[in-house]
Amino acid sequence: MPLYSYKCPSCDHRFDARHSMSAAPPVCPACGHESVQRVITTAPAIAGGISTPAGDGHRASKEQLKSKWAEETPKLRQKLESKLGAETVRRNAPSLYSNDD
Repeated sequence: MPLYSYKCPSCDHRFDARHSMSAAPPVCPACGHESVQRVITTAPAIAGGISTPAGDGHRASKEQLKSKWAEETPKLRQKLESKLGAETVRRNAPSLYSNDD
């Protein structure tokens, strides 16, 4: 079960409670107030784009990115062509085709 942090608006007491996501917030253990406020203590880190780690915790080099693009592009092109047709993909996503295709 997730651990939630709360603050009581009545007495400013902060406390943690473990309960299911669908359960109602608990009452304040210090004063019994029923309308406590959930406090966000941490935020998830979101990685994406060119700064996404290459797997070892470091930023990907230009060569690693080019290699990954060369590896994944044919797979993506094949999936899109099977769903949309080769002409549609060629017209709307020309970068999925190498210069020698």
